[in-house]
Amino acid sequence: MRKQLLILLCLTMSGLTAAAQVKFEDYFFDKTMRFDFYHCGSSTEEAYFFDEVIEEPYWAGSKEALVDESGMGVQYFQVLDKASGKVIYSKGYCTLFNEWQGSDEAKTGNCAMPEGFIFPYPKNDVTVEIYSRNKKTDRFEKKFSKDIDVDSYFVRKFIPAKEVFDVHYTGSPAHKVDVVLLPDGYTAAERDKFEQACREFKEYIFSYAPYTENIRNFNIRAVWAPSENSGVSIPGERVWKNTALRAHYYTFDSERYQMIDDYQSVLDLAANAPYDVIYILTNSQKYGGGGIYNFYGLSAASIPGENTKKTYSHEFGHLFAGLADEYVGGSNLDDMYSSDIEPWEPNITTLVDFDKKAWKTLLGDAPVPTPVKETTRELNPQNPKSKRYNPRKPWKLGVYEGGGYVEKGVYRPWPNCMMNWFHTIDVYCPVCSETIQRTIDRCCK
Repeated sequence: MRKQLLILLCLTMSGLTAAAQVKFEDYFFDKTMRFDFYHCGSSTEEAYFFDEVIEEPYWAGSKEALVDESGMGVQYFQVLDKASGKVIYSKGYCTLFNEWQGSDEAKTGNCAMPEGFIFPYPKNDVTVEIYSRNKKTDRFEKKFSKDIDVDSYFVRKFIPAKEVFDVHYTGSPAHKVDVVLLPDGYTAAERDKFEQACREFKEYIFSYAPYTENIRNFNIRAVWAPSENSGVSIPGERVWKNTALRAHYYTFDSERYQMIDDYQSVLDLAANAPYDVIYILTNSQKYGGGGIYNFYGLSAASIPGENTKKTYSHEFGHLFAGLADEYVGGSNLDDMYSSDIEPWEPNITTLVDFDKKAWKTLLGDAPVPTPVKETTRELNPQNPKSKRYNPRKPWKLGVYEGGGYVEKGVYRPWPNCMMNWFHTIDVYCPVCSETIQRTIDRCCK
């Protein structure tokens, strides 16, 4: 009962009302509908322009958890049965455009980015609505609505044409977390290198709890699509490559932020396989990547040493579970977290409304905020006297100041965690671990 009240509170506070789950077979076919559009605007305005509707052959998502009750994400879409007005599917997510709105470029001009999302293919006509979270009020506001005739001959049928191979298969997509791996910057002669990167991705992701104990709850497939050139673009070094997905560093003029602007091209490639989660492996030895909640994750796959292993897990935490960065500095985007709004991410807080966090129930008798006995310097792995994590003596769960890129006003659950910039330890804090496990359980319903 307490959990249900918490969910209702989160959705009501964010401007949405809770909707009951529906029966998949009453409303959907076992395939996917994709809704493509353009997300446009500036730092202060945004608009959505319809592109097309696409029928895709595979539905890998849950057939039970169809209505998103988490209240997470900067964006939110819902699908309503047109005849009854009933919400039959919904999902929170984030986008690269949302991040761009905090950049210096967004203050002086407009931008348009191709976007899209997927949901199970409806049996009857539906209405799609898109909502955006207002940063000042923390409420979701409806920005766009479109009626869809599910039998229209303008619904384009996608025909898979790329080779797909299993990296890790444990069973039917309906009750698994289905990850699809996509290549960028691998030429036809470098297929073996991509396949090795896929095997390493599997090894690295499952080397960390709670993924380790959930290995039977995952499928991993890869789509093979060679690029014309080897490597990826590095604009700051005036290096440009012709690649399948056009990944590039210097996103928003941040050297290590390697991303892809055209999300629809990512969806085109991913549609060749059943998927819940999209992760892109790029053929680069330069450290960099990113992860956006329920959008896509991306990492350089050829970084020497331990960096690749920890980067995969860190970025996957953003993508899959909506975890925030727990480090200080490292972002050149403005207004990431308002001091008078409680962040929607489960692993940071401004203490504005900490009571609604599941984190609060795990806290025990720790004071809020919690004093940090160790200094930031002592937790820096580049310092020889760095205090290393001892699993026999885990840090006390608390509310430690510093996180979300700022030193003051944002708090994290542990002195350090996998979601920290330095990746100084090989474990997630209890809050991040619990969030990941909850997300796995929801996908596998």
